[in-house]
Amino acid sequence: MKSAVETLNPTRVRLTVEVPFEELKDSLDAAYKKINQQVTVKGFRKGKIPARIIDQRFGRGAVLEEAVNDALPKFYTDAVNEGELNVLGQPDVDITELKDGELLAFTAEVDVRPVIEIPDYSGIEVTVDAIEVSEEDVDKAVEALRDRFASTAPVERAAADGDVVTLDLEAKVDGEVLPDGVASGVQYTIGSGELLDGVDEAVIGLEAGGEATFTSELKGGTAEGKEAEVTVKVSQVSAREVPELDDDFAQMASEFDTLEALRADSRKRLEGNRQYDQATQAQERVLEELLKLAEVPIPEKLLADEINTRKHNLEHHQLGQMGLDLAKYLEIQGKTEEEFETETKEQAEKGIRTQFILDELVNKEKLNVNQEELTEHLMRRAQSSGMSPDEFAKAVVEGGQVPMLVGEVARGKALAVVVEAAKVTDTNGVLVDLSDEDEDDETVEAAADTETVEAAAEDTGAADKGADKGDKTEA
Repeated sequence: MKSAVETLNPTRVRLTVEVPFEELKDSLDAAYKKINQQVTVKGFRKGKIPARIIDQRFGRGAVLEEAVNDALPKFYTDAVNEGELNVLGQPDVDITELKDGELLAFTAEVDVRPVIEIPDYSGIEVTVDAIEVSEEDVDKAVEALRDRFASTAPVERAAADGDVVTLDLEAKVDGEVLPDGVASGVQYTIGSGELLDGVDEAVIGLEAGGEATFTSELKGGTAEGKEAEVTVKVSQVSAREVPELDDDFAQMASEFDTLEALRADSRKRLEGNRQYDQATQAQERVLEELLKLAEVPIPEKLLADEINTRKHNLEHHQLGQMGLDLAKYLEIQGKTEEEFETETKEQAEKGIRTQFILDELVNKEKLNVNQEELTEHLMRRAQSSGMSPDEFAKAVVEGGQVPMLVGEVARGKALAVVVEAAKVTDTNGVLVDLSDEDEDDETVEAAADTETVEAAAEDTGAADKGADKGDKTEA
């Protein structure tokens, strides 16, 4: 076999392959054997029909077609390896010549990873938010903890903001009570916004047994989006009682003996969260600057596939779980379909460019992924997907997605290399040292946009799909 590679553009090549007929012998033998098992000829036992009889009865052309389809994937893969190509997706194959007993010739056009020149990223400079935790921030954190330990007790007075009320509701549209418009014994905290718009104003000032009617747009059910006349009756008013902020509360709500120690721990936790946010912000902004420096051409078909994948994941997974369709989602987001299409394309382009350049960095820096790093990453992905580590690991192995996970970890390490080389200062002008930070692959993934509106195992990254050089090729 001999092959040649023609570069059509930075992301697509054409392979021209010529195969001497003797190299088809194994595939021809396999074709005769397969046809032998599928047909019956009077006077011959099944599987024992001579080749010349098969040629006479069914035509040599049928045998050649079967043999060529069997042989093409191997010869295509050999040509890819010989040309040292990093192919993406399935090739478009065209048989240009087939001379029985002499020659098989074909061409295969296929997308390839572009050659990327890694820019000098040592001069990247970004600014991030400073880590600042005020007394007010600590007060809010302690108050939130205090609210979790609140209790309720019935009171004989009018309902007020913050009270917990027990309600009976009835919704009518055009004067008719809706089949799913009646609810009894609903507990609601006034001011939480967890029920219909207008319910707070209606129940404030009502005592147990009080009733009011208001108009509101329904948020769900058979008449979702329609204006309804809602009658609400208060059956009980309960006041929330929060514990006193003292040492007794600290001992009840935490492992600390004093309120002062509890507040100190709250401050430490807030600082840790802000530090994580700062590291994430640094990664995102460094990545943005890196992408500005590099020229990364994108294969058109790969981009189209990634856009379609993102749309599919959004519509059939995320929105489906929320009971929404795309039109309703766009209405909630306040976006037109054109804006959504533009945004999706930009996100897909950024995701592919990011993956290409970080993969190139992995190769340049010779970054490897060890078992411990892969296991830690798998644990994080399992947690984000709501699966147990064992379940997630099984799904990953069965789905052949281990290389995808390895790629995510490696790209995370590549981005960490760039971040360490960058100059990062906060808004106070203080130099931020991220070299001691753990290389958090989950944070890096978010920054690198390797997972999308979705973020679970199903989003494998377009550039990882179909990159197997042994993909089946049909004529």
